Amino acid sequence: MGGGAVERLLRRDGLVTLGALGLLVLIAALYTVFGVGMSMSAIDMTRMARPIGAPMQMGMEPEWSPGYAVLVFMMWWVMMVAMMTPSAAPFVLLFAAVKRAGPEAAMAGRLSTALLAGYLAVWALFSASAVALQYAGEASGLLNGAMMTLEGKWLAAGVLICAGLYQLTPLKTACLRKCRAPGQFLAEHRRPGLEGAFRMGVAHGLFCLGCCWAIMALLFVGGIMNLVWIAGLTAYVLVEKLLPGGEVIAKLAGAALILLGASVALS
Repeated sequence: MGGGAVERLLRRDGLVTLGALGLLVLIAALYTVFGVGMSMSAIDMTRMARPIGAPMQMGMEPEWSPGYAVLVFMMWWVMMVAMMTPSAAPFVLLFAAVKRAGPEAAMAGRLSTALLAGYLAVWALFSASAVALQYAGEASGLLNGAMMTLEGKWLAAGVLICAGLYQLTPLKTACLRKCRAPGQFLAEHRRPGLEGAFRMGVAHGLFCLGCCWAIMALLFVGGIMNLVWIAGLTAYVLVEKLLPGGEVIAKLAGAALILLGASVALS
């Protein structure tokens, strides 16, 4: 096969991978927007949203059961798929391109799937932790179960300030650097086979979690299913990871969150 034919094949396969990622994000986004199985959709909750820390209208508090817990877990995990997959796309696409050009070319599609599965498995663990926090918050009265948002300005302000402070830490910077350099990450964590691809996805997902967990915690402030906050945080993660000067952007965002938290506390 000539060089031009190989180039066209790689380009076509890259478009297929990108299309598959886009379809995954679209399905996850639609699931999130329409709140499949929930008492209210994300559209309804966005319309009923109040300013940060403002008293919320008391609605029908959900009754927790194993079935409801699974439903809330799926809500969180699918939302994380929609929010985090776009920023991970360069990592997955580069991995797929490297595999197509190497000795494992015949397995490139399956290896890319295993890589993405490992990455999303980390966010599944985060989602399970978020469900536990949500349950504890509702049981203690710190979280409005109907609107899925924190009660009271002091708690909201505290979460904003803590998230802002984390943005300024060396751990945040180290994790962000790993997320912003997929080529270097692939070179340092190269492993063969499906299990190796899955483990690479897990490793990258852990760095991504270390980078973004505090940002995702802000969903408790604005409303877990508030589409404005979901879209805003997704856009911010993309900017922080993909645009030049991401480390500076992260620190500026940290300072802005601290100021916003102080403003909410003093309002």
